[in-house]
Amino acid sequence: MHKKLFIPGPIEIAPEILQAMATPMIGHRMPEYAQLHGSVTSGLKKVMGTGNRVFLATSSAFGVMEGAVRNLVKGRCVNFCNGAFSDKWHDVTRRCGKEADAVKVPWGKPITPELVEQALATGRYDSFTLIHNETSTGVMSPLGEIMAVAGRYPDVISIIDTVSSMSALPIPVDELGIDVCIFGVQKAFALPPGLAIFSASEKSLERARSVEGRGYYFDFLEFALHDDKNNTPSTPCISLVYALAKQLERFAAEGLEQRWNRHRELATQVRQWATGRGLHFFVDEPYRSVTLTCIANNKGIDLKQLKGELGVRGYAFDDGYGKLKGETFRIAHMGDLLPNELKEFIAVIDELTPGF
Repeated sequence: MHKKLFIPGPIEIAPEILQAMATPMIGHRMPEYAQLHGSVTSGLKKVMGTGNRVFLATSSAFGVMEGAVRNLVKGRCVNFCNGAFSDKWHDVTRRCGKEADAVKVPWGKPITPELVEQALATGRYDSFTLIHNETSTGVMSPLGEIMAVAGRYPDVISIIDTVSSMSALPIPVDELGIDVCIFGVQKAFALPPGLAIFSASEKSLERARSVEGRGYYFDFLEFALHDDKNNTPSTPCISLVYALAKQLERFAAEGLEQRWNRHRELATQVRQWATGRGLHFFVDEPYRSVTLTCIANNKGIDLKQLKGELGVRGYAFDDGYGKLKGETFRIAHMGDLLPNELKEFIAVIDELTPGF
């Protein structure tokens, strides 16, 4: 039995996306692939609001997150950490042999412009990493205000993870001045996992030229060289690129503004339900994510039991990430999800937890 996914990723995939992945195979050095690749990167630039190069990498997003560190940290990096994945990015940066400091705040709290200002004002750093929407806790840090601060430090390269936010709300890369913007496709893009997408400014590519030990698979300069030919350095996951092309068509049919509005409506739907049930939020306003809601288990619900019962009913449920397991639960509301589908899922939770 397929369990309908209400976890924060991977998420449900539309049948026509799965069908697109069954398109007959082509060679990745054939003209047909170059045409497909060029159309996809052109569409992505519209979604991302950028004229920068946009690259496709066959990997999880963390592959490119590691690659960005290897390509762009020449001196010292500051990693802003407020959850499991941003903590991991600091660990990855150190494992790449880079000098790095972690600026940490408690899980559930945002990274603030003031924190970024304090760090960059020291003059110690040539780059910084930030996760816009920390999936482990459902915190969305104020990216626009943070990038306004970063803009005052033009020699510092900004490396931004928008893994669980891109396409769910406007993130105009060029307007914000983001040097490298990274995301995977298995969350708000609503595709199967295995493809990472990233944009790179000319400033970031110039930095990469001066950094040794970039490796090969994620060498930004290799990506730029092959981008000139509408291609990738290594064999891409062509079936996923077909799926991406189809999804970009679906984005256009829905309209980006309508897509953003729908995500806001879904988030409001979950928040109103939680408030009505007397549940508390793990994250304060205005930092709650529009793609997933992290709810504190103040009612003492047996989340492990609830997860099992929901599984029997055909739903995948998340009972908290890492050290928050049992203390919180996360409901994803992103991708192609419709309000009536979310209403149905919430109704089943209500049915299974009548005493709370």
